Amino acid sequence: MRILFITENFPPETNAAATRVFERALYWVKDGHNVTVITSAPNFPQGKLHDGWKNKWYQTEFREGIRVVRVKTYISANRGTVRRLLDFLSFLITAFIAGLFEKRPNVIAATSPQFFAAVCGCALGGVRRIPFVFELGDLWPASIIAVGAMRPSFYLRLLEKLELFLYRHSACVAALTHAFKKNLIERGVAAGKISVVINGVDLWRYSPQSRDKDLAQEWNLENKFVFGYVGTHGMAHGLTNILDAAELLKDRDDIRFLLAGDGVERASLIVCAEKSQLKNVVFLPPQPKEMMPKIWSLCDVALVHLKNSPAFAEVIPSKMFEAMGMGLPVLMALPKGEATEILELDGAGISVLPENPKALADAARKLCDDKALLKKLQDQSLAAAPLHSREKQARQMIDVLIAAAEGRGGSVGKSAP
Repeated sequence: MRILFITENFPPETNAAATRVFERALYWVKDGHNVTVITSAPNFPQGKLHDGWKNKWYQTEFREGIRVVRVKTYISANRGTVRRLLDFLSFLITAFIAGLFEKRPNVIAATSPQFFAAVCGCALGGVRRIPFVFELGDLWPASIIAVGAMRPSFYLRLLEKLELFLYRHSACVAALTHAFKKNLIERGVAAGKISVVINGVDLWRYSPQSRDKDLAQEWNLENKFVFGYVGTHGMAHGLTNILDAAELLKDRDDIRFLLAGDGVERASLIVCAEKSQLKNVVFLPPQPKEMMPKIWSLCDVALVHLKNSPAFAEVIPSKMFEAMGMGLPVLMALPKGEATEILELDGAGISVLPENPKALADAARKLCDDKALLKKLQDQSLAAAPLHSREKQARQMIDVLIAAAEGRGGSVGKSAP
């Protein structure tokens, strides 16, 4: 089958959408499918081109069997409203034009975030009369309200109408969570066209390993108990809460909080940590994807963290599955929802209320001091990892794409519990 996939983010970018599309597509190529991805030149999240890349109108490459088409966009950091909107709209236009000249695929798919990639996919599907599958990774525009990037307004109501139009005019919606499916059904989208294919982990990429001695020495993490947040430092993540918890643990020289990654909030977090003289917080610069297992190896516990908003109760952060693959317990600070239910069911860690630094600090003390509990959670986390295999979920997603291409539609992914 010939698949055309639209996503603004793709490796070497390392955010959740880029990783998910890439790792799933590798299995599709392995199974003999022809995959083309239309994306932008890598610049996320700082809005700066990665070293060695140019923002050209059209450039192609092959990445492990996947044909990648990169188009020119207006590049903006992942912050603010107007410039980000120009970024999104420019990708919609240039990706749409590029898609018109691609060899006719059997199915077109697009992922959110960002939302306008899905608009592009739907428009291409309509113009070329090809089934369109909407992979729903984020309830946008609800999520931008949740982070405070925009307030409810007439324009947001128009975007919500466009959002519902996309759901209703897709051959299938592949939602990343059961909560997303429930949300869509409550808003009038037919249940039969919504599949659920959640995130997962490539078990051959992420597995338990000893702490990387060179990195530990470089960042003064030898003989320290490390709580690691690995991922985007963005508006949605509420990472100041980690700094507040670190403040409460200043007396514990054996504990360190490691924040590895990049994002629009990173600079302000560093300034805040320096002002508060938080010597127990370590900031690692952005790392390439192949370094992620080594970064995780520095950690004793994985931090999974989002702001306290009802919108984030419907999210399942992909980093929790990477942590499971590494055999790390998860300390989760999220609103109660599907992610906390998975964590509890798997017995893979502890969840605390978000934006509650005392609860986070208390849980950190407990995990550091109670070796029996730590060992139990390590074992249970590792045992649960195969339940969330990226390979299995790639097969579920290809079933969705094949059904759409054959005109069957229908809910063929993982069913609701």
